[in-house]
Amino acid sequence: MTFRRKIYDKLLEWKSESDGKSAVLIEGARRVGKSTIAEEFARNEYDDYILLDFALETRDTRRNFEDNIGDLDTFFRNLFIIKGKDLPRRRSVIIFDEVQLFPTARQAIKYLVADGRYDYIETGSLISIKKNVRNILIPSEEEKLKMFPMDFEEFLWAKGNTVTMPAVKSAFESRNPLGDAVHRKIMQLFREYIAVGGMPQAVASYVNGESYASIDRVKQGILSLYEDDLKKYDDEEKEKVSLIFKTIPKQLSDHALHFTFSEINANARYINYVDSVEFVAESMIGNLCANVTMPDVLMDLYADRSNFKLYMGDTGLLVSQMIREGEETEEIYRALIFDKLRSNLGMVFENVVAQMLRAGGHDLFFHEHKYTPEQSDKEKKYEIDFLLVRNRKVCPIEVKSSGYLSHKSFDYFIKKYPIKIQDRYIIYTGDLRFKDGITYIPAYMSGLL
Repeated sequence: MTFRRKIYDKLLEWKSESDGKSAVLIEGARRVGKSTIAEEFARNEYDDYILLDFALETRDTRRNFEDNIGDLDTFFRNLFIIKGKDLPRRRSVIIFDEVQLFPTARQAIKYLVADGRYDYIETGSLISIKKNVRNILIPSEEEKLKMFPMDFEEFLWAKGNTVTMPAVKSAFESRNPLGDAVHRKIMQLFREYIAVGGMPQAVASYVNGESYASIDRVKQGILSLYEDDLKKYDDEEKEKVSLIFKTIPKQLSDHALHFTFSEINANARYINYVDSVEFVAESMIGNLCANVTMPDVLMDLYADRSNFKLYMGDTGLLVSQMIREGEETEEIYRALIFDKLRSNLGMVFENVVAQMLRAGGHDLFFHEHKYTPEQSDKEKKYEIDFLLVRNRKVCPIEVKSSGYLSHKSFDYFIKKYPIKIQDRYIIYTGDLRFKDGITYIPAYMSGLL
């Protein structure tokens, strides 16, 4: 089943603006739909294409890259013989699928693009990991597009719903509430999205009317696939990466959601796990959110990466990870969809907001201010869940898994950093409203920030 994806428009933009002068690399976690969208784009936008899947390609195909990339006439002649087809020049594309499995092909992009006969689309998982590119020259002729799980709007498109998000966008832009009846309906849809997630296989099962138990089996299969992938890369890290990935639900179940290494091992320290943490983030199966000690438009300069939160890249997979921890499948899905969420599961709202902000192109940062022993007023300890930069201004965001309107953390933050505030948002379960200088937006608007 093929779904409408927003990255398609980005590929159209690349094809038009590049005009054969660069290749495009679609980078993302396994099973987010990279191969599907690449082949759909090739079918629709070119006269013909060849798909090279380096998870399956023969030794003959690989040897052709190794032996003949310096003689492209011979290279293409052999490729067409191996594949049993020719391609019309400048009207065709060649797809390098799972290119991380054969870095030689990625390095060849430099010469293939310069040759100019065809366009090139690459897809890859774990593509930016150091060991994948250790011995190759990264082509400067390669543009990168990050592909994330399906967002809420894409989820609605899969259901055949094309009217909801335009109404949501209009309400957000005009700052007008949608009204109780409409808001409740959209929140119901959003909770279904949280439960199912944005992995295309799971969404396909949902659209086909399968039970939540069946949908969960699909997601458990994806989690097992991720774990198998991590094991392949874990030899050097002594299973540190796998441990970090498996402990994400437990880390998020803590009220503060901060990553605590003692949950892995009593003697574990950040310095010994930093490479493994970065691996999970670079593989895009997790979303890293670093603490900013001084909120500023140049967030990276003030990021304390030893103090961080680690969210799941897909909230639906987080739900399935939690079920692995012993919960009953139907119980947890029912709690999510019918707004009976227990307090220790409220973390899924913050996870889905992180997911939506990341898909919107934002890097993730939060801000924590701790009181010191000489301070008598312990209430001055506060935390801002997310910080964005919009129009060169700092934009603080708090997330609440309820309809409460309290904002003590904002009050302390704004008192300390009054100049840096443009928009202040509390993301919650209620309808859009403006009060006390704060815009309260329903969780399903998170992707519009």
